[in-house]
Amino acid sequence: MAQPTKILVVDDEASIRFFLREVLERDGHTVTAVESGEAALRCAQAESFDLALIDLQLPGIDGMQVLKTLRQISSNTAIIILTAHASLETAIEALRQGAHDYLFKPCKTVELRESVASGLLKRQREIRQRQLLSQLEHDLSSNLEEIRATVDNRAVAPVANQPEEINEARFIKRNALLVDLTRHVIMLGDTLLELSPTEFNLLAYLASEAPRVISPQELVREAQGYESDPWEARDLARYHIYRIRQKVSRATGRDNLIRTVRGVGYTLSE
Repeated sequence: MAQPTKILVVDDEASIRFFLREVLERDGHTVTAVESGEAALRCAQAESFDLALIDLQLPGIDGMQVLKTLRQISSNTAIIILTAHASLETAIEALRQGAHDYLFKPCKTVELRESVASGLLKRQREIRQRQLLSQLEHDLSSNLEEIRATVDNRAVAPVANQPEEINEARFIKRNALLVDLTRHVIMLGDTLLELSPTEFNLLAYLASEAPRVISPQELVREAQGYESDPWEARDLARYHIYRIRQKVSRATGRDNLIRTVRGVGYTLSE
């Protein structure tokens, strides 16, 4: 019978620790929950964990330092960052430092389970790949360089203690606008924009193409997935742009995020 996976939860909010423990233990994991970075590092020194959920905003030793130290202590531990909307930039830096994923607090149960499951699966694959590489090196040391080249070409995971490469295609950054295409999130400064799926697609496409001016027909095609007549595209684009401007203005007070180029289309302001 397989041993239950061991998960470390680090958060200074008792309600968050309780929620995470309840969900994870219900799924069969063994959970150790602590309230500080100092306690987390003591636990990591005493035993190994398959996965850790770490809050970024911890008193004393913060989440980024826990992440970096835990990567040194136990490079096989998959790490998921817990973050508030205002610290999204720091969460992205955590991905660059080797975190598997980030979740907004309070996270949804389905997102938590999906992230934990994918993190544990990725960890198992990396361990198997490293074991294979180690065995190949041991058995065929005389041809080591050739073996490493072959394994590298098959996309073996990074060697322990080296930060993983973040998939830059996941994020679009244009001045204060930050788009996460995986989590379907758009931030303007420290503010999360509450957008419909079509509004998200439209604004994300404008960000990806900026500073190019995009015609209404192209916007409709890319945001809604179908071809439209010029008059229909103008009306649809005008409606969705108006809605986005309203939401941005209410959330941030800014009314110049999207610029209209008369007779041509739309672009993000510089």
